[in-house]
Amino acid sequence: MSKIFILGGGWAGCSAALIAAKQGAQVTLAEKTDLLLGAGNAGGIMRNNGRFTAAEENIALGAGEMFQITDRYAVHRNVDFPGHEHASFYDITKVEPAVRRLLADRGVEVRLCCRGIDVKWEPVSDGLSGSGPTYEGSDEGGNLAGESRKLMIAVKTVTAGPVSSDGQGCWEEADVFVEATGSSGPMGNCMRYGNGCAMCVQRCPAFGPRVSLTARAGAADLAACRESGRPGALSGSCKLEKKSLSRKIQKKLSRDGYAVIPLPPELIQKGKLKEKVCQQYALDAFAENLILIDTGEAKLMSPFFPLEKLRMVEGFEEVRFLDPCSGGQGNSVRYMSVGMREDTMRAAGFQNLFLAGEKSGFFVGHTEAITTGSLAGYNAARFAAMHAGVPQTETMHAGASQTAASAAAEKSGLLILPRNLAVGELLAYAQEALLEEDGLYRRFTFAGGEFFQHMKEKDLYRTDPKEIRKVVEATGLLGIYEK
Repeated sequence: MSKIFILGGGWAGCSAALIAAKQGAQVTLAEKTDLLLGAGNAGGIMRNNGRFTAAEENIALGAGEMFQITDRYAVHRNVDFPGHEHASFYDITKVEPAVRRLLADRGVEVRLCCRGIDVKWEPVSDGLSGSGPTYEGSDEGGNLAGESRKLMIAVKTVTAGPVSSDGQGCWEEADVFVEATGSSGPMGNCMRYGNGCAMCVQRCPAFGPRVSLTARAGAADLAACRESGRPGALSGSCKLEKKSLSRKIQKKLSRDGYAVIPLPPELIQKGKLKEKVCQQYALDAFAENLILIDTGEAKLMSPFFPLEKLRMVEGFEEVRFLDPCSGGQGNSVRYMSVGMREDTMRAAGFQNLFLAGEKSGFFVGHTEAITTGSLAGYNAARFAAMHAGVPQTETMHAGASQTAASAAAEKSGLLILPRNLAVGELLAYAQEALLEEDGLYRRFTFAGGEFFQHMKEKDLYRTDPKEIRKVVEATGLLGIYEK
């Protein structure tokens, strides 16, 4: 049985673990905090705009379990709010335990309070090196230093208190690794490029900083840029304690799923729209109003808002922040450590390392994380099985011409999602954007902004589950993640 080791237990890492386990691999998932899902414990928005299409495509591909959970625990369904249609909002207190039970049922070993701190790697020259787009510092095949690398990863178990950096820990060996460690943290990035540590759900002071395994192996990670030129971008929302709002607003949230409260002119700051991750919400309505979404608590669609000013708004006189705890002054800085990859999700220049979630691109949202994680987990298990001598079917490269990595992917037997599916187009489109001059300034989500408009122009936006299933079936990939 092949062994897969996954670092990072957000939506991407959990999805990678699930799909790899469904392929028959022995899977270990390490998460640095005491909760799975990461930002999924503060998010909660699903199926809005093009995310509906992507969710149904993933379900048809055989990665439906995560969406079944978020649908099961949705507190509101089919909600239209400014700039978004047919959204659902899941209860952020219910979903994490359900995902943990699902992974346990699938035989995934989950190690909480456990993080990767270093890597060992060795060059290999067996013709299995990664292939991908060419970046500065890489050769024509996207291979860093012109060679493929094979990894071991050191993992240190954290029991309590801040993590020391003495380098001790146990070395974990596996056939294939998946890095889904995200792109936010450590605290130094928030201090230098944000407004300081805002004490967000990442909880770096308690559980230690994020460590980039690709960087530890000598690769050059990418950092996003804001319009101002500063690296990274701020998380786009805060969580408020629902019962600290006025009864009128609470009733509105419980009845409609969202509330729009106009701001007085002196409190409007449109400049914050350029700082946030979630460009699908970078609309004037989100600067001119306080927009709240009911996810069990009240999700404020703003990267931060000074508490003393927030309490000047009617209905917010006694409001309190839940996540980040200091949401009055700032939020987490994200997209500080994005790896370079192939369309198969394998890290460029690595033989046995795959990337998922924000680690794999400037992607925004839970659906995007599940999409990248599912493909990474499938290909990680497939690669491990092939090179362990387990019989496999032919490569599943499907649909129209892909990127330059297509031939190498077909040779390696790894799956590239076709571009006539929204999920495949997202991965290829984001890769192409990185090679353009403004690539570090762009974010990609099914829910809005640049890519959602692109989806509509390409006729990839669909809202009929039966039609979506037929499109997936026509690619020959129906249920592929189940096989």
